[in-house]
Amino acid sequence: MSKPKTTKVRVIDLAEMLDKSNPEMLDILKELGIEVKTVRSSITQDEALRVEEFLKDKESAKEEEAAKTVAAMPVTKIAPGSSVADIAKEIGETPGNAVKILMGAGIMMPATTAADEKVLDLLSKGFGKHFVFGTPDAKPKPAASDAAPQAKAEQPKQEEKKKTAKLESKKAKSKNAEAGEGKLIPRPPIITVMGHVDHGKTTLLDTIRNTRVTEKEFGGITQHIGASRVEYDGHTLVFLDTPGHEAFTSMRARGAQVTDIAILVVAADDGLMPQSIEAMNHAKAAGVPIVVAINKMDKPDAKPDRVRQQLSDHGLVPEEWGGDTIMVEVAAKPGTNVDQLLEMVILVAEMLELTADPSAKPEGTVIEANLDKGKGPVATVIVQNGTLRKGSIIHTETAWGKIRAMIDDTGKFVDSAGPSMPVEILGLENVPQPGDLFATVASEREARDLMSDNEAARRELDQTKAKRLTLEELYEKMQTEEVPQLRIVLKTDVQGSLEAFHASLMKMSVDAVQINIVHEGVGRISESDVMLASASNAIIIGFNVRPDNNAKKTADNEGVQIRLYQVIYDMLDDVKAAMEGMLAPELRENTLGMAEIREIFRVPKIGNIAGCRVTEGLIRRSAKVRLIREGVVFWNGELSSLKHFKDDVREVKAPNECGLSFEKFQDFRIGDMIEAYEILKEKKTLD
Repeated sequence: MSKPKTTKVRVIDLAEMLDKSNPEMLDILKELGIEVKTVRSSITQDEALRVEEFLKDKESAKEEEAAKTVAAMPVTKIAPGSSVADIAKEIGETPGNAVKILMGAGIMMPATTAADEKVLDLLSKGFGKHFVFGTPDAKPKPAASDAAPQAKAEQPKQEEKKKTAKLESKKAKSKNAEAGEGKLIPRPPIITVMGHVDHGKTTLLDTIRNTRVTEKEFGGITQHIGASRVEYDGHTLVFLDTPGHEAFTSMRARGAQVTDIAILVVAADDGLMPQSIEAMNHAKAAGVPIVVAINKMDKPDAKPDRVRQQLSDHGLVPEEWGGDTIMVEVAAKPGTNVDQLLEMVILVAEMLELTADPSAKPEGTVIEANLDKGKGPVATVIVQNGTLRKGSIIHTETAWGKIRAMIDDTGKFVDSAGPSMPVEILGLENVPQPGDLFATVASEREARDLMSDNEAARRELDQTKAKRLTLEELYEKMQTEEVPQLRIVLKTDVQGSLEAFHASLMKMSVDAVQINIVHEGVGRISESDVMLASASNAIIIGFNVRPDNNAKKTADNEGVQIRLYQVIYDMLDDVKAAMEGMLAPELRENTLGMAEIREIFRVPKIGNIAGCRVTEGLIRRSAKVRLIREGVVFWNGELSSLKHFKDDVREVKAPNECGLSFEKFQDFRIGDMIEAYEILKEKKTLD
């Protein structure tokens, strides 16, 4: 008889799902006594659920403590109907800080929105103030004659105070970091520029880079290592050079979440193109904030409002229209408004509050890798936590080596690289895969052992290669999600079919199981579609279309399921069946029978045995049981044995006698009643 299959969850996938960094997840597992070697190790679904419950309990305790702290503070009365900005100004905070608190709680709203009780509660916890709705206490006002001059006189002073406070804050943070008081420090954001091939993303990147390239810097030529650092207005920004959104998603499919912010470039004269929509969907699937650059505003036929309307139709509503997507009109060639775009990127980065620990064990991601004739294996990596140093022994899943040299993006040799810094490293024994995560080890022997373990794991995976996701396996895959989602990449032959399919699928989405179309389009199923499905854990549905050869190979390698249909009702029936399979079954208790304990027998090496008479129904060996004493449930558990005279039996019916022993329980008495029951799972339907 074959053993039941145990669902496994990779630590790195669990960390991403629970929004934790890899080091944080390893610390949590250690705290719970769950042993793993690396973030690519797997744990059981039960262990994953333990982690989730642990974090929920921690969060609940934190919220309770915050509520108690707020309740103990002096009350600040807020006039009913006040906006989020009004509340912030009431205590001398900026509206941006208030919006940031709400964003952290998953609420996206402009600062001009009127606050309700929920918003007031979140701002109370965020600012550490006890806000309540009521009539605010009167404040002394300056006389009408001198109010305006006084305000004008005070404004420069206030601005100067803000600047001084900001400077002092930076100095304090720097001192704390040097003293080792606070390990986490702000890190530069990592940005990917995405969009249609002819919409100017390369020109925009070149214009941004030229803000810091000088003639003295290697004759004006910057070393190309797959990423660039740009200094702007006292901030460092890191731009990744990806050939397209396929590479972006390919890295994410391998577990590497490198990008913090995506800039989506859309030409104002051309509008939204299929590749723009693909890029947008790839970024949305990764959960990366999007800043839109409406490019080519210097063209006479530029229509930025048409672009805004097209983006709104796809869920990216501009801020000026009441949405939460920042859109900046630029002209990349002459450099018009590029500085404003960078300011907006910095604003988004500040709201994300990106931090890292330079003193932690270094880890990050391989961006590019190749075999150089003169240098040997060369890899461009970006450090995401800790500080990577020359001489460190580094390993990925497929490669390892001792770093003999590091080169930064300006071509200079460096001895160390901190968080968000891209460097080219030399000294690897072989070429790693782009998207591989890297870490360091103490010795070369440890690195070789890890390589051997990884190779054995890969061989085992190849032999038992399972599909990433099939319609038939969706229930098992979605157990850890609060609201199960069926993720779909939809491709059809013509636009009319696409609209009909989309409408039909979205009508099927219900509260219990939701349909999420991560991407849709017209035409053949491409390799890009497969990589997006792989990274998003989606299936591909095609109507009157076929995958090309590259897409087929990639689907086989990535374990992505492609379902092809020619009749719409066949597709809808399959999707409905899959959604019903994702519904958690209804649990119903069914009472089997009752028994009364009449004697207690002591058996050496076994313990107490309850001599019972079945008074009604039956007692089954596999059933769950309750011990009832004087009408109250005293114990709930399972049987360890069921005997009829001396024989082990599967069940005993009324009015026969039997002997019972219980799992890890012997404190029963004559006169106790035993209730046997079972839990029945009844399949739910969408009807």
